[in-house]
Amino acid sequence: MTLRARTRHLDREVDLLAVAGPDGVLFERGRSGLAGRGEALRIPWPAGDPGAAALAAAAELAAIEVDDAVGRPGCGAVAFGALPFVPGAGGELVVPELIVGRSEDGTRWITTVTDDDRHPPGDIDPEALVGDAARRGPEPCRYTVQSILPPEEWRDLVARATKVLVHVPPGMPMRTETDEFVKVVLAREVRVTTDAPIDRAAVLGRLRAMYPGCHLVSVGGLIGASPELLVARAGDMVRSHPMAGTAPRGGDPTTDQRLAASLLASTKDREEHQITIDMVHDTLLDWCSYLDYEAEPSVVAVANVQHLATLVEGRLSRPAPSVLELVAALHPTPAVAGWPRAEAIRWIVEHEGFERGRYAGTVGWTDGQGNGTWAVAVRCAEIDGTSARVFAGNGIVADSDPEAELAETRAKLQALLSAIVRP
Repeated sequence: MTLRARTRHLDREVDLLAVAGPDGVLFERGRSGLAGRGEALRIPWPAGDPGAAALAAAAELAAIEVDDAVGRPGCGAVAFGALPFVPGAGGELVVPELIVGRSEDGTRWITTVTDDDRHPPGDIDPEALVGDAARRGPEPCRYTVQSILPPEEWRDLVARATKVLVHVPPGMPMRTETDEFVKVVLAREVRVTTDAPIDRAAVLGRLRAMYPGCHLVSVGGLIGASPELLVARAGDMVRSHPMAGTAPRGGDPTTDQRLAASLLASTKDREEHQITIDMVHDTLLDWCSYLDYEAEPSVVAVANVQHLATLVEGRLSRPAPSVLELVAALHPTPAVAGWPRAEAIRWIVEHEGFERGRYAGTVGWTDGQGNGTWAVAVRCAEIDGTSARVFAGNGIVADSDPEAELAETRAKLQALLSAIVRP
């Protein structure tokens, strides 16, 4: 079977969330991005070597014939995926039959991916671009919210972690030459059950309104509003926007400014943040002719918390790697695993008490030219019928306070719980 992707300009305005509906795929930030429906092809991401999986997936996507009249990143055949937290665990990408894109400058396009000449883009009824978002059943009336690990047991887990982590004296870098075990990211899972199916499109709509600066994502039941860009490639340009270090928001500008200033002044948070910046920079550098990052982190505020963030940006050497190769090399960063990364992942798998699945993995898209954008799968939930798994995690170091860490996870969990639980 030979697949062909046909891309044409779209003259009408488009709501990507409406295109995706409750069962399609979506990757949007600021109303720009991509949405898709249907399934033209599933591309395996085999278990084992992530680099080899990335090369194989990129080659299979590039083999699809392309007739592209627009010529933007995200045109032609596009594959969406949500890969698991544990590297090498395996997964898959999906190429939708219908893809709609919108760029930041307002350019819009539509792509069909078929094995024949059915439904060329210019022949599609514009009304058919709206998915099933408006066809909603009864809303849930009863909700049950349960922590999979009771709060007191999670505090004990944090305390156990602090005993195996190496204390780093103030002013000393956490990333030591001996790569001692200095940080592990521990997560909590909260399970929500309802008396009627949870409407994924409705939840996404609430997340869009609550977190307009985040990456709004929906792939195979994983939905979320992630503030963190893992990596993006457009031509020979590459960007990453790592985040590590979190503070609450206080509800008024004066309090928020004070908390942001404390976050910027925190030696612990700044050192945690620098671990992630160094890892991202060092990993990307091998592919780049130029790469740099901001001299000082900024504070990125979302509705309920604020994070330290630093933009990393550069130019790729030729031949430029596919964004999938960059994803395989970067994921998971110390921001969601710890440091050293391999030791932290082992400790998480052995002690955390649940399987993360795609939480703290990475979610995004890639086109046949190797362009794409991938976010870190945080502020997310797995929704399946009347059940939702909601997650939040914190970076733990030797002097972490279990009670404070528990409070921080509760603040992070509210991002999804407030969009799902609607009494």
